[in-house]
Amino acid sequence: MTDGDRQRVALVTGGAVRVGRAISLGLARAGYDLVVAYRSSSSQAETLAQEVAALDRTLVHVEADLGEAHAADRLIDAVRTSFGRLDVLVNSAASFQSVPLLDVDGEEWDRVMNLNVRAPHLIVRAAADMLRTSRGCVVNITDLSAWQAWSAYPHHAVSKAALAHLTRVQARALAPNVRVNGIAPGAVLPPDDWPPERWDALAKVAVLQRTGTPDDVVQALMFLIEADFVTGHILPVDGGRLLGPSGPPS
Repeated sequence: MTDGDRQRVALVTGGAVRVGRAISLGLARAGYDLVVAYRSSSSQAETLAQEVAALDRTLVHVEADLGEAHAADRLIDAVRTSFGRLDVLVNSAASFQSVPLLDVDGEEWDRVMNLNVRAPHLIVRAAADMLRTSRGCVVNITDLSAWQAWSAYPHHAVSKAALAHLTRVQARALAPNVRVNGIAPGAVLPPDDWPPERWDALAKVAVLQRTGTPDDVVQALMFLIEADFVTGHILPVDGGRLLGPSGPPS
């Protein structure tokens, strides 16, 4: 069997809905069999499995609350049992709720940190042996709040900044056999509860003067999977929003 013919397996958390779903389909089109973790999106996971089967790939979906510490080992056990190998791990599952900073109590803080930061650590920890064997890679999905102080999403922003730094720590710890990078999407898919004018306003603050699509994230993912000399970096996919204004107000 040549390297091009061998089975390749990817795990995508939060892979049944929204950007995670686009990532799952992009990996299937690229020839990967999949394990997809979801918490409550069972019907979406079922239809995703059918779409992946139509691409002549296999998808195993696993219901898991990744906010629980034991879920990581159970998820990786499912990967090992189903396929016996892992080449790509995409940590995409996250929460995204707007809560005023002073309304974030200890329970709410822990809920977001457990899902957005602890789970990517525990999943990588559980998957490390398989990733080393395959000389695989990890891609953590963060967002622009890793750099920007989003006061409307305070604990989310802190968690994504922590995930960005965890990405760099993981890259050092797992080198040289496993590469770890991140993607920070900008405006690629509007939240379900946003009015159109709020979404349209984001185009005006991007250098490219437009919003993106989930396919832009998939393209970045495919680059990082193939970029054998890149590790420890976060790739913004944001149309230039992080550049900020061109100068002081006129």
